[in-house]
Amino acid sequence: MVSVQQLTVEYPSKTLFKDISFLINPGEKVGLAGRNGAGKSTLLKIIAGEMSPHSGIVSRPKEISIGFLPQILPLPEGKTVRQEAESALEDLKDIQRKIDHINIQLSTRTDYESDDYMRLVQQISDLTHTFQLLGGYETGGKVERILKGLGFCDADLDQPLETFSGGWRMRVELTKLLLRPHELLQMDEPTNHLDLQSILWLENFLKNSDKALILISHDKAFLDNVTTRTLEISGGKLYDYPVPYSSFLELRKERIEHQQLQRKNQEKEIKETRQLIDRFRAKATKASFAQSLIKKLDRMELVEVDSEDIKTMHFRFPPAPRSGKVVCKAENVSISFGEKQVLRDVNFEIERGERVAFVGRNGQGKTTMVKLILGELKGSGHLTLGHNVQVGYYAQEQHLSGEADLTLLEVIENAAPDELRPKARNLLGAFMFSGDDVYKKVKVLSGGERGRLALCKLLLQPVNLLILDEPTNHLDIASKNVLKQALLDFEGTLILVSHDRDFLQGLANTVFEFQGGQVKEWLGDIESFLQEKQKETFRDYESTSKTDTAHSANTHSRTSDKNTVKLQRELKKVSQQIAALEENIQQTEIEISNLETQMSVPEFFTSESGHCLVKAYEDNKARLETLMSEWEQLTGKYELLSRKLKKEEAV
Repeated sequence: MVSVQQLTVEYPSKTLFKDISFLINPGEKVGLAGRNGAGKSTLLKIIAGEMSPHSGIVSRPKEISIGFLPQILPLPEGKTVRQEAESALEDLKDIQRKIDHINIQLSTRTDYESDDYMRLVQQISDLTHTFQLLGGYETGGKVERILKGLGFCDADLDQPLETFSGGWRMRVELTKLLLRPHELLQMDEPTNHLDLQSILWLENFLKNSDKALILISHDKAFLDNVTTRTLEISGGKLYDYPVPYSSFLELRKERIEHQQLQRKNQEKEIKETRQLIDRFRAKATKASFAQSLIKKLDRMELVEVDSEDIKTMHFRFPPAPRSGKVVCKAENVSISFGEKQVLRDVNFEIERGERVAFVGRNGQGKTTMVKLILGELKGSGHLTLGHNVQVGYYAQEQHLSGEADLTLLEVIENAAPDELRPKARNLLGAFMFSGDDVYKKVKVLSGGERGRLALCKLLLQPVNLLILDEPTNHLDIASKNVLKQALLDFEGTLILVSHDRDFLQGLANTVFEFQGGQVKEWLGDIESFLQEKQKETFRDYESTSKTDTAHSANTHSRTSDKNTVKLQRELKKVSQQIAALEENIQQTEIEISNLETQMSVPEFFTSESGHCLVKAYEDNKARLETLMSEWEQLTGKYELLSRKLKKEEAV
C-alpha cells in the first residue's frame, strides 16, 4: 500500500532520521513509537504529503486515499456538529446527486436503443459502482453513530460548533476522518481529548475496521489493543517489530542489551588489536602484519548503542509554602450555562496535603469546577480558598497564542522572578530543551513540547495547591513517569483531572466523582474506587449513556447528600487518626523491646543507670496501654461510622 524508501530528514543541529525504509500493507495496524521529538509526527506528515523529506521516496498507488489526524489543526466553526461531520460525505452526496439526475433522465426517455441512452446507462452503472466502493450504502445513521460513540448526545448534534471546547471540536474532526473512505488512516495522539468511554469505542472501531492504520499514542493499553506491529524511531534509525507495544518494549530491551554486549566485545577486540599493532610495528619482519591490522581497524564499523532512550525530563517542584488546614471548601456550589445545569449544590472540603483525583465523563463539570476554584467562573453558593493558598495551574489546552512569536527562552525569562531569570536555560534543559532548542518559536512546538514548556513555567513560582487538568496529554510514557514522581514528591495539595488510570494509581488518595451535576467523594486511591465501582456498576461507569446521566441530574441521588459527605469526611479523619496511632504503637513497642534487651543482661542489676531504665520501661508500658485504649475507641468509632455510611448510601 505504502512504500517508504531511504527517507532522510536532517537539520544542521539534528538528524531526525536517516535512510529509513519500510512498507505498510493493506489492513495493517501499526504503532509508531519513539521519544517526543524523535520525528514521529514529521514522518506522518511526509507520508500524508504535507511535508517533503530532504531525500528518499514515498511510493503509493494513485487510487490510495490517506486520512491524517494531526495533534493540532485549525478547528471548524460556522456550522452545527452534525453539519460539519456530514461535510465529510460531500463526495458521496455529489455522486448521489448525479445518480438521481441520470435516473430522472432515464425515466422520461424512450429511445432505449440509442447510443445516448446507452451512455447514460453506462454512466449510472459506473457511478453506482463507485458509490458502493466508497461505502455510500452504509452511511445511513453512520454520522450519528460515530458522533455518539465519541461522546456527543442527541441534543449536541444541532448545536453550533462555537459552543464546544477545542477538545470536542477535535472529536468532530476525528468523526470526519472515520467517515471518509480512506484506505490508510494516520492518527497522531487521537485519544488526547477523549474520555474513557470514547477511547473504548474508538479502540473497538479501529480493531474491527479493514482500513490500514499508523498510530502515534502514549496510551499503552490503547496501542496494545489496536496495533499488531510497532515501528520505533530511535537515534535517527528505524526498528521494525511485528508485535504490539508492550511486547515491543521487551524486545527493545533485549536489542539494547545485545548492542551493549556487541559493543563490549568490539571494544575488547579493538584493545587486543592495538596491543598487537604496538608489539609488531617496530619489527621489520612483522611491519606488514601490523599495517594490515591498522587497515582492519580503519574499516571496522563501530557498534552503536541506542542511548536516546535515556534522555528524559528531570525536575522537582519547589518546596510548598505552608497553607491553612482547609485548602478549598465548596458549599452548595451550582453553575449553569443557559438551560444546561452543569453543577448543582456541590459540597466538599479539601485539606492541606490531600491528593484529589477528579474523575467522570467529559462534560460532567470537572474542568468547570477547576475554573470555579481558579476564579475564572462564578457560580452560586460559596467556594473559598484557605489561608495562604497559592495556586499553580496546568491547563488541558495550552493557550499560548499570546506567546506564539516568542522563543522558549523569552517565555521563561518573562515569566520568571528576577532571581530565576539567569537560570532560564537550565530550567529549559531540565525539560529536554537544550542547545538551539531554546530559540524555537512557541508557534512551531508540538503538543508534547507545549506540555513540557507549560510544566517548566509551573516551577517558576512556589505554590502549595497544584491543579493539573489532563497533564499527561501529549507526554510520552517516560515523561509521564517523571511527572508522576515529581508529583509524589510535591509537598503541597494536589488536584488532578485525568482519565489516565495508570498515572492516577498511587498518586491520588481521594477521588471526587463528577456525575449528573453532583460530586461524590470516595475515600482511597483510584484502584479502590474502581474496585468499588466494579462491585456496583463499573461496567456502567465506563459506558454510561448520556440519558442515564441526565436522569441522575434530575434525581436527588445520594451522591451530594450532606449527611453522606459529612460521614465520609469524618470517617476519613478517624482513619488517619488510627494510622497515626498504629505508628505510635509500633514505635513504643520497639522502644519497650529495646529496654527489655538492656534489662536482661547481668550488668543491669549493678548499673548506676538501672533505675532510669526501669522508669523508662514503666513509662513506655503506661504509654502503650493508653495508646491501645485510644486505638480500641477509634476502631469502634470507625466501625460505627462505616455502618452509618452504608445505611445512608443505601437510602
